[in-house]
Amino acid sequence: MPLTRRRLLTLTGSLFTLSSAQAQPVPIWPTKPLKIVVAYPPGGVSDVVARALAEQLATRLGVPVLVDNKAGASGSLGVGLVAKSAPDGYTLAFSAISPLTLSPHLGKSAFDPVKDIAPVASVMYSPVLIAATSALKEGDLKSLLATARARPGAMRWATSGPASLGHVVLEQIRAAAQVDITHVPYKGGGQQITDALSGQFEVLSVNTSSAVLQHIKTGKLRPLAVGAPARLNNLPTAPTLAELGYPAANLSSHFGILAPAGTPASIVTRLNGEINAILSTPAMRERLLAAECVGEPTSPTEFAGLIAAESASMARIIRDAHINKAE
Repeated sequence: MPLTRRRLLTLTGSLFTLSSAQAQPVPIWPTKPLKIVVAYPPGGVSDVVARALAEQLATRLGVPVLVDNKAGASGSLGVGLVAKSAPDGYTLAFSAISPLTLSPHLGKSAFDPVKDIAPVASVMYSPVLIAATSALKEGDLKSLLATARARPGAMRWATSGPASLGHVVLEQIRAAAQVDITHVPYKGGGQQITDALSGQFEVLSVNTSSAVLQHIKTGKLRPLAVGAPARLNNLPTAPTLAELGYPAANLSSHFGILAPAGTPASIVTRLNGEINAILSTPAMRERLLAAECVGEPTSPTEFAGLIAAESASMARIIRDAHINKAE
């Protein structure tokens, strides 16, 4: 084809358009404040850690990082809000992974845990503590279960809500010990602890936190057992549930940062690197250890694998224990 003037202008224009596109700068991120949606009420260990994380992220990213508590449905409400947010790296969730690994197996979820969420970074695992309130007269878990067996329904056990890990722990013990215990579900840990301190029920399962450990130190709560790989440094006399003969109930909560699916990989990678760096700082390590939580840095791929493995495990536990979300 002969190179006419019109053809030359067309080629020149195409090259200019291509060059201009290639010359466009890569969008800078972040240029405005980030928001971390904490999927639980204020005051619990997740809220405390999320705010510490936000403070250090703000310093590292050079923009404010705001924290917004959106509690409900054992974390699924807050995670669901983030799942429906714009995938631009400005809205994140801080949550246990149970809304992705547990809740979908107990009922219809408002979002797809695989298609709608991008795992960013694992932050920590938090042991599940079984504690007695002033309403419990029995001295240990064995005695509590003996009373529950003799008086079906008389013992009241509070959790942070249906489909929470504390609920699974209760159901595992209830099935293994063959006892009838009344489940008292809350919408999070804050009000649960307030009512525990006034003896509104006999026992609760709750994630460890500095506040809970302080209540134990002052005698307002009494540790009966923990769901953890080993006994806790701050509670050396409290046996693990595995030691007590309930290995299937010996569970810990994994917490991390989640983003909407479709968030650019470059942003996910940047956030993952910053969060892992924060977890390695002495200040954050001390804050986590004070609550008996353990930092858990991973890559996004490793975090996704952890979520997938726990989802498979929870599906098996729920099936074998015949757990019903309505309980």
